[in-house]
Amino acid sequence: MASGKPIEVGIVGGTGYTGVELLRILALHPGVHIRAVTSRADAGRPVADLYPNLRGYVDAVFSEPAAEDLGACDVVFFATPNGIAMKSAPVLLEQGVVVIDLSADFRLKDADEWARWYGEPHACPELLDEAVYGLPEIRRDSIRSARLIANPGCYPTAVQLGLMPLLENRLVVTDRLIADVKSGVSGAGRKAEMPLLMSETGESFKAYAVAGHRHWPEIVQGLVQMAGEPVGLTFVPHLLPMIRGIHATLYAAVIDEPGDVQQLYEQRYRDEPFVDVLPPGSHPDTRNVRGSNRCQIAVFEPQGSGQIVVLSVIDNLVKGAAGQAVQNMNLRFGFEETTGLQAIGLYP
Repeated sequence: MASGKPIEVGIVGGTGYTGVELLRILALHPGVHIRAVTSRADAGRPVADLYPNLRGYVDAVFSEPAAEDLGACDVVFFATPNGIAMKSAPVLLEQGVVVIDLSADFRLKDADEWARWYGEPHACPELLDEAVYGLPEIRRDSIRSARLIANPGCYPTAVQLGLMPLLENRLVVTDRLIADVKSGVSGAGRKAEMPLLMSETGESFKAYAVAGHRHWPEIVQGLVQMAGEPVGLTFVPHLLPMIRGIHATLYAAVIDEPGDVQQLYEQRYRDEPFVDVLPPGSHPDTRNVRGSNRCQIAVFEPQGSGQIVVLSVIDNLVKGAAGQAVQNMNLRFGFEETTGLQAIGLYP
């Protein structure tokens, strides 16, 4: 299909940060036509009126999320709050539409586990086994034939890419992993809430959800699959006074002498277009990947302590959301994987 006419694309939830990031990326993608962008609150309003940065690039008008319009698409992205995609996906799948969900609705394989963390029963548990977890660096072949793709969360993307080579090679103790992760405020979405106001977040820094964050079971599920055994993870997220970016500092105790860990990472990600393993001694900045679909990684064994420390940075709205979703779309529809995603990180 990628070699013929453009594929028809729909976006449900086009007014949030991930929705507009999808529009920004897809507007310059040579193989797509944006057919529908839905928003109940802004139906009838030109997309470029709400987001002037898209003037001259996106001429779509927000519409109601009608099944008949979305059913004419080849692929529909759900950039919606949790609990919405699972109610609409079955109908679209029956119509032959590929669904790429940027929410958490299809990430967990256990419906009871999903209900515990998201506070309501899952609407279509029969689809959980079929849904392909869209982390291309480990699921590329499955993504190419999937009709339902669960786009990973932002924290899970940074953590899993950071720990993957260690777990795949059984180099570390798996029951004492630590993920100390910081995020910009856009990770909370586009909404008016007191804790997210500039006067509340500016010049401050705090941990949150230490007792339990919804991304914890998703991260653990992925790490277990990499390690092939149970995993114990302490995950502590933090809120930084910046707009974009995630910085994950990951700790893992080695089992024996790990060998050349730097070379291990370089070999594992050598052919990955969006994972950049930095030279020894490097410390990645979130600004280095801001606006790009890249994950930058640095790896250390401080003071020969037997503890591996991995630094993993991404843009939470791109590799952590919309960019990875387009990467999945490219794989699914036969485009070159990097198509539309060649943007270089913004600096400064």
